Amino acid sequence: MTYLVEMDGIEKRFPGVHALKSVSFDLKPGEVHALMGENGAGKSTLIKIMAGIYRNDGGEMRVDGNPVAPASPREAQNLGIGVIHQELALMNDLTAAQNIFIGREPRNRLGLLDERKLNADAAAIFKMMNLDLDPRAQVGSLTIAKQQMVEIAKALSFRSRALIMDEPTAALNDAEVAELFEIIRGLKADGVGIIYISHKMDELKRISDRVTVMRDGEYVGTVDANATPINQIIAMMVGREVTEEPVVPPDLSAAEVALEVEGLSRAGEIFDVSFSVKKGEILGFAGLMGAGRTEVSRAVFGADPKDGGTIKVHGKLVNIKTPTDAVRAGIGYLSEDRKHFGLATPMNVRDNVVMATLSQYVTSLGILKDAEMRKVARGYIDQLGIRTPSEMQEVRLLSGGNQQKVVIAKWLLRDCDILIFDEPTRGIDIGAKSEIYKLLETLAAEGKTIIVISSELPEIMRLSHRIAVMCEGRLTGILPGGAGTTQEDIMRLATDRAPAMQPMGEHA
Repeated sequence: MTYLVEMDGIEKRFPGVHALKSVSFDLKPGEVHALMGENGAGKSTLIKIMAGIYRNDGGEMRVDGNPVAPASPREAQNLGIGVIHQELALMNDLTAAQNIFIGREPRNRLGLLDERKLNADAAAIFKMMNLDLDPRAQVGSLTIAKQQMVEIAKALSFRSRALIMDEPTAALNDAEVAELFEIIRGLKADGVGIIYISHKMDELKRISDRVTVMRDGEYVGTVDANATPINQIIAMMVGREVTEEPVVPPDLSAAEVALEVEGLSRAGEIFDVSFSVKKGEILGFAGLMGAGRTEVSRAVFGADPKDGGTIKVHGKLVNIKTPTDAVRAGIGYLSEDRKHFGLATPMNVRDNVVMATLSQYVTSLGILKDAEMRKVARGYIDQLGIRTPSEMQEVRLLSGGNQQKVVIAKWLLRDCDILIFDEPTRGIDIGAKSEIYKLLETLAAEGKTIIVISSELPEIMRLSHRIAVMCEGRLTGILPGGAGTTQEDIMRLATDRAPAMQPMGEHA
């Protein structure tokens, strides 16, 4: 048969890195072909070659059986290849229609913008997608899910027959994911081929037809999505079998309370939230999107002002109004958006590691102590298993899991006793997740106090010694960790709109 896109023996090298080693991939019309692999496996490099962002150093790419070598994204678009990037490239102040046709707006005979045709053309694409969306709606006012649909419409406006979707559900809730999957099924029926990249293993069975796995820049294999067990695909990705047993909570009955929060409130967001965490404990925060988990952590860290409540660290009342106050009290916060709030991605590993303690590495003359900075960065690279050519590597070139480890190193160097992790494995592959889990367990065993916020119930159950559950800004219960708690127990509390909290477990 004639494939929409074929990649055969693709090679790509960067300075010091052999990124792709004779990789093969193909896409049929009307199929969803999942491209899987750990971060650093080469998926992004392969799709960037396909999309005209990179040029391959060897091998051949074909579209409809014809050899091609797109030298730019526009050339790839002209070949019918569209990309929906994980980080949406939309302009919030423009309408949906203006975003779709930016730079290609229809003009009337006088050369002026034909807004009526602009909106009509966008509406026609939305109709084809069975999408109920006003072309005149300002993109900034839309949900992330609807913005994702605008990106898809933009790609289809180039008459794309091959769509690359990079982590399209990373920021979507279950209802929005279902809506996106309906769009994808409609595109399949119209003969559009879709390359689907995701770290959410449960989505494979729901949406993909075939799965191709890459590892360390090499092609591992292609399997039928429905006929292949998830564990087999994971083993292909990591080169070993990954099993995660539920946590066995340690005996913390004699442990010191490290953090105590009483009556924390913020108008319209969180209401009278109280909890405590002991030294050496991992407290998980579960709940549906919008439950208020991140809002609680930001208020504790001083990133957002609180309207009421008290915070004690090691039994001492602290007045936290800013993140600086929190850091002085020994609290570190790892944001769910590490690239914007946790890292300076254009800077190197060394500079990111020492960022929160930089004043210690400056002489009285204002000169950086380069040798000391390098030494401490190398120490954390070794301690945390950060995979990087050197401490001088730019952080943006590291995989998501290794970027997360750099953020952890920054707060460990700052000697924070209490670490708040907000979605610590978002966008991180299955193998790197396992490494992060083991690292958090090690930190807790060494006496650090850990709070983990996660939207993935298996992750919360895998890590947490206790599980705090929130619903609509209220803490509805605290469950014991380990095998005694089920997902049903958590979901019951996550959908409990009653304001009264029912504490459970040894200590609340």
